[in-house]
Amino acid sequence: MKKLEGKVAVVTGGNSGIGLAAATLFAREGAKVAITGRNRSSIDEAVAAIGHGSIGVVSDVENVQNIEEQYGKISRSFGKIDILVVNAGIYIPGTLAEFTEEQFDKISNINFKGVFFSVQKALPYLNDGASVILTSSTLATMGVAGVAAYSATKGAVNTLAKGMAAELAGRGIRVNVVSPGPVDTPIMTRDGGTAEDYENAKQYLSGKTLAQRMGDSEEIAEAFLYLASDASRYVVGTELLIDGGMRVK
Repeated sequence: MKKLEGKVAVVTGGNSGIGLAAATLFAREGAKVAITGRNRSSIDEAVAAIGHGSIGVVSDVENVQNIEEQYGKISRSFGKIDILVVNAGIYIPGTLAEFTEEQFDKISNINFKGVFFSVQKALPYLNDGASVILTSSTLATMGVAGVAAYSATKGAVNTLAKGMAAELAGRGIRVNVVSPGPVDTPIMTRDGGTAEDYENAKQYLSGKTLAQRMGDSEEIAEAFLYLASDASRYVVGTELLIDGGMRVK
């Protein structure tokens, strides 16, 4: 039997990278899958790739009303939600001296505020016993130059998960975190860097892991599947670290 047979799964930011890999794996394992993202064309491409009757909704996590509306649209198609992956996020590097207020507001609104309200607005649509999975980062607990604001938003995600898990335990809703390390995804090239920049970054990040390589989205998706399935029914309020040993090196 498939691990998610008969389940309804929602993946925010499911139109590329880790989110797309998780959504694709969930669909293969029997779930009815809905993804969200800001770009209609990339959503349509992702839905076609996922198949299995999946649907896509255009939604911007910076807009709380958008977040609320997306769950209504999904519920009308699929009913109540059993699995919620809050994956939509942004990576903005920058030194302490040069980071702008605009950058700070952007990364905070998406990575912190967006995560909070993506869970809050889902509450009426979640089945009791649902699994909520937040995407964080190995950098959430590390001190790395040039990514202080990003790391702080991911640290906030880890803390949110613990508080949310405590609040929602009465409904049997499990809240957990997946913290990937360096992963070869479109987020690495989204800011318009050159091919040489990308290769240099890939080599540098690979060297920071004990595995001496970057991960791929499919490997991270397996962690989401574990937390989404009944195999993790006793896992609550914790962080699943999938970083090739970066945090301990």
